[in-house]
Amino acid sequence: MLLAIVPTTGFASGTSMPTGGRTTQPVGHYEFCKRMPSDCADRARTSRPVDLTRKLWDRIVAINHDVNASVAPRTDYEMWGREEYWSYPTDVGDCEDYVLEKRRRLKEIGIPAGNLLITVVRQPNGDGHAVLTVETSLGDFILDNLETRVLAWTDTDYRYLKRQSDRDASVWISIGDDRNVAVGSVR
Repeated sequence: MLLAIVPTTGFASGTSMPTGGRTTQPVGHYEFCKRMPSDCADRARTSRPVDLTRKLWDRIVAINHDVNASVAPRTDYEMWGREEYWSYPTDVGDCEDYVLEKRRRLKEIGIPAGNLLITVVRQPNGDGHAVLTVETSLGDFILDNLETRVLAWTDTDYRYLKRQSDRDASVWISIGDDRNVAVGSVR
């Protein structure tokens, strides 16, 4: 069963993430780009956020569901014997691997790479996590391996930290997430 929050034409404006300046690129992404330079060569977005039609929404939801259902969760350490090794999943993967596969499939159906942004968040328990942000005409939506639904970024319980720039896939920018969400902390 595919579950989703369905956007409507009455969606509130201002649902795009507030972004800031340049920040550090995750080491796993840097190493992935060294191994797969063509996947990180997207630069100078010429399009605006993708027009979110009902047909496109259905395809986004289906791809999110298909990848979540076809990839079993495994840590990088379990698969590769080390942390932060980003790769395309076969039948197992961690959060970044799910994101890479969803990004690849969405690019294949015509969504510009500049609208598909790998995003780093903090979960309510304090753990780091990666999700895929899709920039659309109705706001930014999150594809996540821990959630069956595709949600508006503001409807998640994550604290958003940074994401890829929509102008250069190898540049990362900060996110000014000042929403009041519960985030765990270490004491």
